[in-house]
Amino acid sequence: MREPVLYLGDTSLTGAAGYLAGVLTAGRIPFHYVPSDQPADVSLLDSRRLVILSDYSAKMLSPEGHGKLAALVAEGTGLLMIGGWESFHGLGGDWDRSSLAAVLPVTISATDDRVNCDQPAMIRPVVDHPTTRGLPWRELPPGVGGFNRFEVDPKGSVILELVRHTARWKENHCEFAERERVPLLVVGEYGRGRTAALATDVAPHWVGGLVDWGAERVVAQAEGASEIEVGSDYARFFQQLVRWTAVFEEAAGEASDAG
Repeated sequence: MREPVLYLGDTSLTGAAGYLAGVLTAGRIPFHYVPSDQPADVSLLDSRRLVILSDYSAKMLSPEGHGKLAALVAEGTGLLMIGGWESFHGLGGDWDRSSLAAVLPVTISATDDRVNCDQPAMIRPVVDHPTTRGLPWRELPPGVGGFNRFEVDPKGSVILELVRHTARWKENHCEFAERERVPLLVVGEYGRGRTAALATDVAPHWVGGLVDWGAERVVAQAEGASEIEVGSDYARFFQQLVRWTAVFEEAAGEASDAG
């Protein structure tokens, strides 16, 4: 029987992909992995609960594969795109030119959408949702180092937003001023399948301080991957995001305003 999750991208298991691979392993979520420099055979899409695209260029999946994946999502397969230089439009991601652009709950830019944050960029919850539930977003908000800028599609719902700040020292204290708010996590549906778009990365450098978020440390290692050590809340967030999009666990209740 095939692994329920197909994970494409993030360079290699001994590189950036070791982070998500380790988190999935720690959460006992079986997956099949394809590196960023290897084309994905169309047959790999069959019998999956979820396909994850993370720093994986659109050109690595054939036009036939794009169409097949869109059809599979309509039939119930989940689709999650995680940010990065080869995600969304990015630098060579070019997913805006793919038929999958209409499947995601966001509108992808037709030009370079990469934004590097050299000053504080903090995550703020917008609504309660199973992907983010039970985590200290307000008590201990994490920050990230970069993201892909996209617009929310009418079929999408914003779960998390990124609040960017300018900061400067004034005498002995630092002053912060809000600069802008942009969508960070958007979820939706396409046919019978769940979809999600996360604007930031799962691995350094864009993941920023989010990778260490949590009071406890999680040490994990996927087969063939480098060992990782990450924050417990970081690990829980990505596990919940994957489980919800793959419909491993049914959502408990409707999303409600979180303020």
